[in-house]
Amino acid sequence: MSERLRPRDLAILAAESPTTPMHNATVEVFDPGESGFDHDRLVELIADRIAFVPRYRQRLQTVPGRLANPAWVDDENFDLGYHVRRSALPRPGTMDQLRELVARIASRPLDRSRPLWECYFVEGLAGGRFALLAKSHQILVDGRETVDIGQVLLDTSPDRSALGHDDAWQPRRAAGPVATAVTAVTDTLESPRTLWSTTRANAESLGRQASATGARVTEVASALAGRGPVHSTPVHRKLSQQRRFVTVRTELSDYRAVREAHGGTVNDVILATLAGGLRGWLMTRAESMSGLRAIKAFVPMSVIDDELEATSLGSQVTGHLVNLPISEASPVVRLHQVSYDLRAHRDNGRNVSARRLSGIAGFAPTTFHALGSRLAAAELRRGFHMSITNVPGPQFPLYADGARMLETYPVHPLLPDHPLAIGVTSYDGGVFYGITADRDAVPDADVLGQCVLEALEELKDSAADSRPRAPRGRGATSTRTTEGKEPT
Repeated sequence: MSERLRPRDLAILAAESPTTPMHNATVEVFDPGESGFDHDRLVELIADRIAFVPRYRQRLQTVPGRLANPAWVDDENFDLGYHVRRSALPRPGTMDQLRELVARIASRPLDRSRPLWECYFVEGLAGGRFALLAKSHQILVDGRETVDIGQVLLDTSPDRSALGHDDAWQPRRAAGPVATAVTAVTDTLESPRTLWSTTRANAESLGRQASATGARVTEVASALAGRGPVHSTPVHRKLSQQRRFVTVRTELSDYRAVREAHGGTVNDVILATLAGGLRGWLMTRAESMSGLRAIKAFVPMSVIDDELEATSLGSQVTGHLVNLPISEASPVVRLHQVSYDLRAHRDNGRNVSARRLSGIAGFAPTTFHALGSRLAAAELRRGFHMSITNVPGPQFPLYADGARMLETYPVHPLLPDHPLAIGVTSYDGGVFYGITADRDAVPDADVLGQCVLEALEELKDSAADSRPRAPRGRGATSTRTTEGKEPT
């Protein structure tokens, strides 16, 4: 029986459009040191490790007449050189130039006739540094069958681990249209589950087409009548086909200092920092918020729950809605409100500590970010304003064939009418924000990045205050002194 797309993967494909390409990316900055790492070494490294992510050599094969869902098949013309690309910035390249390049690459949809991923070697950064940008479609990285390729490229020591070059790989020949249709019919007859999945997928596809048509008719009618879009706010707007990308680098020690002063967890402090940053950014924009007093954020979190779909990472991912209190002026009160909002998640006994997650073999944050964005796309009906994925990474250096990784920034996809998405990764003493924004809807995304830094400074100043503080609620003392219990 063929390995077919599941309904949730098919839904992701159906939701994809020129304005909402559904892929995740990660940009990482490296110091080559004495390693001599270059584009050829990257190609060699991926060739050595790609056997551990076999789906990265497969493409989608559609079925005539939608007799069954599309299937994964080996790409008979797989060309590693097509997927591993070389780019450069004018020396000495700046981070602003790198961010602009990342935004342009993130704006382009992947070619569905090929394996759904790309990797860019970007040379020319100041100081002899280079960057790697890995980009994978959401249906490619499901955490169950496939992890993100970034997870298998990095080592914990400068010495490259020899994992075995896969020279013997030979693609299986893909069936032609007639054979594909026959196989689809056979699969359907042999498996009631396949029949149900196909019927459901076709019904959902027709429903989405009808909904999209109705939305376009309404939009045209509103335009002819001179009416603007309903409930348009800075965090809810129509998207263009282009993106902006902003990076913010901070120190993990600052969040820990705030946690020690006010309680809660590092995750609470990060979300409170974003609440303050969003508040400051919105105050710089002279436009109505339509009475919006809090931004509802969808925050994927790692849990242990046998009722959820298993992953290869040792935990599952579920979503929590967090109200970011942008109308609150006090940074400390914002932190307490965020911490209270998340307490139910911590108290249910299912949450996974940051220490456990960061100890997972390999650089798991890239896979967790992909799972978080998949979950946000599936839960869009819950009516949130933006998705924020915070994943703890290892607090020691990682290497790509001897080159040391210095920084890592997630590049999240935007959901329909959601012009902002934020990913956060902690790694080797730093906390790295990747802010993806629509180019037209959020022309001042760089201001948001600056406001995040200012919000963190506010919290740091409050933590530096020497005035005594009363414990917050029962068990506050134990919460404030427990190490390594920050949920993602």
